[in-house]
Amino acid sequence: MTKILKVLGAVVVCLVLVLVVLRVVGLDPQERRPGLWLRGDVNSAPVADWSFTDQIKTVKVQTNSWYLLPHSVTTFCIAYNGQLYLATTRTETREWSRNVARDPRVRLKIGDQLYDRSASVVTDPAEREGVLQARAKKYAQKYPPAGPPFTVYHIVSD
Repeated sequence: MTKILKVLGAVVVCLVLVLVVLRVVGLDPQERRPGLWLRGDVNSAPVADWSFTDQIKTVKVQTNSWYLLPHSVTTFCIAYNGQLYLATTRTETREWSRNVARDPRVRLKIGDQLYDRSASVVTDPAEREGVLQARAKKYAQKYPPAGPPFTVYHIVSD
């Protein structure tokens, strides 16, 4: 019994050490591989116009998971009327979407800058359609998009 406890204790200590190292160095997502903590310079200044993201193809989004570790992904971003939006399909199977539904606080990484914001689902049909049209134009895609419906998130200051 004591041997099992020693082995379990060693495993727990190793896991804690790995988490501490990952917390220090971060673990940004890479393309389709999710990550943990995002690292960069926190920009707490208000952003009046997000149209500078028109030149940026993807951003990284960090959400808060139920198991207390952050979950970060790479996703597309859309600027519409100076506001910032994220859009995704299959929200029921995407971990980051489920995290946002439970806790709307997100951290965005754009370039080397981090922005602490909140994400809210767009319910206004006209706003949603405008964002999806801007998305289609930015990424040279067909509109209306084929396939599963999109959920659109509006990024707002905390």
